Amino acid sequence: MILIFALFLLTLLVITAIAIVRTDDLFVAVMLTSIFSLLMAANFFILDAADVALTEAAVGAGVTTVIFLCALELTGDREKARVGGRWIALSTVGVLALLIIYATFDKPRLGDPDAPVHQHLAPWYLEKTPEYIDIPNVVTAILGSFRGYDTLGEVFVVFAACIGVLFILGVSPSRKNQPVIKKSSGLRHHLIPQVVGRLLIPFIVLFGLYVQFHGEYGPGGGFQAGAIIATGIILYALLEGESEALRAIPRGVLLGMVIGGALLYGGVGVACMLMGGTFLDYSVLAADPVFGQQLGILIIEAGVGMAVCGALLAIFHAFAARERLS
Repeated sequence: MILIFALFLLTLLVITAIAIVRTDDLFVAVMLTSIFSLLMAANFFILDAADVALTEAAVGAGVTTVIFLCALELTGDREKARVGGRWIALSTVGVLALLIIYATFDKPRLGDPDAPVHQHLAPWYLEKTPEYIDIPNVVTAILGSFRGYDTLGEVFVVFAACIGVLFILGVSPSRKNQPVIKKSSGLRHHLIPQVVGRLLIPFIVLFGLYVQFHGEYGPGGGFQAGAIIATGIILYALLEGESEALRAIPRGVLLGMVIGGALLYGGVGVACMLMGGTFLDYSVLAADPVFGQQLGILIIEAGVGMAVCGALLAIFHAFAARERLS
């Protein structure tokens, strides 16, 4: 049954992807991209990657869709006519697709117990997580502790992406506390979105907090929580207007969240070194090494959540603050 549903999802993904490529209406393309992200989230969930499914649903189908719509306000909703080069593009995509398909022939079958990852890494993580960290969610243990350097790099990638977008869109520190130029009342005069949105926002934020502080025991963590909370706040901005959202959380606070989250993560590593351990060795944070690991993961996940939430909201407001280009 799961295989049939997976094939059904794969078929829908292919159809949606073809529709995205063929349409010249950018609004339709954005909506189809959102649908594609939801289908991918369902596919990840079938593959038991619930953490990735949460991220894809919140970022891909939620925040990214809104940011794309804001970008359309700066450009227009119709694709410009192509002037040559179509066959070159099609040939390039076709060759790359064939290379990727050819490369998959050397991959182990899905769920193959003899795959290298199941012979070396996975058994070690499953065996050592209860001993070193003692939390049920092995994924959180891997990302937060065993591979903490990778996650730290991802946080700084989010930080760099946020700063890059703000520079490109011209949001300078001298303008960050100024009121929004283009006032918007949001959807205040639309009854159904107002009623439904006001009912959903508290639950979205509450679920984000649950994911943040329950990541050691179930799917979730700082990245997923930050994206979910940002989704709730963006929904509030759409309902009440961007000025109301900025009054609740000013741009300066958002930038502080991005910077503070990255510094909090790195600061934990520095604290570990000052206490006699190595960088991001949380076991020295407490007398009990296991509790130290748990405490370190809790703190760095808070930093990840702050950075992701602040970055997504800052990017959203940067797009929303720009006037439409003529």
